[in-house]
Amino acid sequence: MTKLSEFTLGDMRVLYFKDGEGCCSVLLLPAAVSLSPEDIKKDMRPESLVQYKLAGDCYNGGFSQGHSLRNGESVKRLKFQGQKVNKTEETLEIITSLRDERGYEASHILKYQDGREYMTMSCRFGNLSAETVSLEMIESFSLPYLTPCIPGDAPDSLSLFRLRSAWSAEGRVEQRSAEELLLERSWSGHGVRCERYGQAGSLPVNQFFPFGAVYDSVNHIFWGAFLKANASWQMSFYRRDDGLSFSGGLADRELGGWIKNVGPGETFETPEAIVSCAGETDFTMFCQRLTSYGLEGFLTSAPLEKELPVVFNEYCSTWGNPSEARIKKLLEVLKGKDIAYFVIDSGWYNQDGSDWEDRIGDYEVSKELFPEGLKYTAELIKETGFVPGLWFEIENVGQYAKIAQREEFLLKRDGKVIKTDSRRFLDMRRPETIERLREKVIGTLKDNGFGYIKIDYNETIGPGCDGAESPGEGLLQNMKASADFIREIRQSIKDIVVENCASGGHRLEPLSMGLCSMASFSDAHECAEIPVIAANLHNAILPCQSQIWAVLRKEDSIKRIVYSLSATCLGRMCISGDVEQLSKEQWKAANQGIAFYREAAEVILNGRSRIYRNGLSSMRHPKGWQALVRSAEKRVLIVIHGFEGAGGTELTVPLPSRLKGRIQQLYAAFPHEECAFTEEGLFLRFAEDFEGLALLAE
Repeated sequence: MTKLSEFTLGDMRVLYFKDGEGCCSVLLLPAAVSLSPEDIKKDMRPESLVQYKLAGDCYNGGFSQGHSLRNGESVKRLKFQGQKVNKTEETLEIITSLRDERGYEASHILKYQDGREYMTMSCRFGNLSAETVSLEMIESFSLPYLTPCIPGDAPDSLSLFRLRSAWSAEGRVEQRSAEELLLERSWSGHGVRCERYGQAGSLPVNQFFPFGAVYDSVNHIFWGAFLKANASWQMSFYRRDDGLSFSGGLADRELGGWIKNVGPGETFETPEAIVSCAGETDFTMFCQRLTSYGLEGFLTSAPLEKELPVVFNEYCSTWGNPSEARIKKLLEVLKGKDIAYFVIDSGWYNQDGSDWEDRIGDYEVSKELFPEGLKYTAELIKETGFVPGLWFEIENVGQYAKIAQREEFLLKRDGKVIKTDSRRFLDMRRPETIERLREKVIGTLKDNGFGYIKIDYNETIGPGCDGAESPGEGLLQNMKASADFIREIRQSIKDIVVENCASGGHRLEPLSMGLCSMASFSDAHECAEIPVIAANLHNAILPCQSQIWAVLRKEDSIKRIVYSLSATCLGRMCISGDVEQLSKEQWKAANQGIAFYREAAEVILNGRSRIYRNGLSSMRHPKGWQALVRSAEKRVLIVIHGFEGAGGTELTVPLPSRLKGRIQQLYAAFPHEECAFTEEGLFLRFAEDFEGLALLAE
């Protein structure tokens, strides 16, 4: 391999190589790592920076079928054609072009903006032949050679990271060695090793986040990527020799039932991947290079959002049964509180006492629940000083809704309507569907004066639907139409606040996060594990976009209220619960927590996080303790929670070295008798189990 070109992108370097056969590869390194082409001469096959597979072409050998479509005939035929660099004062675009003599073109597209800690990568396939061809796989990015600084096959040196997810248990970090995942090369280099993971369906954060990272523990280098994927996706750790490759993109024919026909003169481009590398030892600190992408979308949201205002959502007050009368009572209590948004959640359309899930989709205001109409209630909310918000589940319909009986509006698989226990799915590709949603969603919001929409999504379509050349492509088209409609909402209603919710956190990926102001972090409403999930998500989304529940109950002790409100300082504060029935003492504690959160907002928005844990294994039954330290330029936010068995435990939370001996002032949401700063950090002794604490150091 000989070096083709090299670029420095902030603190990262990108090197392009090609071999004598025309294969072109890319290598990503921290800028501080000095490397020459000779340094990567190991037992490694050249690997193309574009990975795709055409139906009918020869598959890769080494027992790869069934778990990898990489490195087959389609990419082996690609030869380097040229490289184009488009540069402005702040941006750089590098397009590397490859060609198959049969009339196919492939382009690798890298984009970088000055000052960013990441780049984006995507790939484009073009058919210049006279025949339609079928893509079975095309990936957004492929990073080969992730062992450049270690001799041989780098034994006991590589760790692989994923973010696992389940309902009400989002973001658990999984760290495994290459050896544990059977990603050691064989003695002869024969036999593909591949750990492919992903999900097939319309809940992209269902089992895993579309994320992955590799860590070289010898040289302390991280590589990582996050896919912009609101439908089926995949990622792969792949190995056959001394090198280790990491790639990802749309779920392929094997995993996602995806085939895409590309006719003569047509092109197909992948979704973007956010990619970064760094000389770093802390996983959470590295992840924030990738999540910083979300700041661009956040900064284009409603101006009020920049202040990270507090949300009140009545769902855990009424459990899907809101009414004009109950909202009036809630407003009487909340008037004058430092809260910006009052959100009416599911059930405002309920008819005849039905369950809120069964009537989704008709969205006819219940005259029984709202006798004066939604506009009247929205005006009451505004008169009390809040921005009114309204819940919708746009893409799904309930089993007993009128629209659910009209099959022409619904997605089908094998000619049959796709059904789950209580939901059916709208075909978002149909103009009639979008026109109806303009009336039911955009019309309702505009006509009644709402400035906030909570977009929920509580079921998955599964691997695909009819209406395209493959079920996977049908799903991809449908989810693109869904994203386009959310964009239309934002364009139609100036400064509307959009909340992304999908059974809590099942759409916490960059494409969906770029369409919203913030997202429900989880459906963990009142659970002891809320601080654990909220801290986990610092690896996946920006905390300024992570809306965390603080459900306050009339039977809550002050300790419990403190525990709940402290957890919201790990993101955005969302209050719910029995607020009309809280005592003066309980409200005093709640008001203290709100005031502290508002004081901490700047650090939540602009800081960087480190997570410390001890004894924590189970999320559902947490034990031990957790501390998150988030540092901004002038302040540091420290959020600490003790779980089962923490009572009596003493700990010292490390703080940035620049803080030692320089603490000028301390802000505390709630005083803690056994808490003090020392030369080593913040000393704390938990008096009891399940205590929470939030501090600001200046």
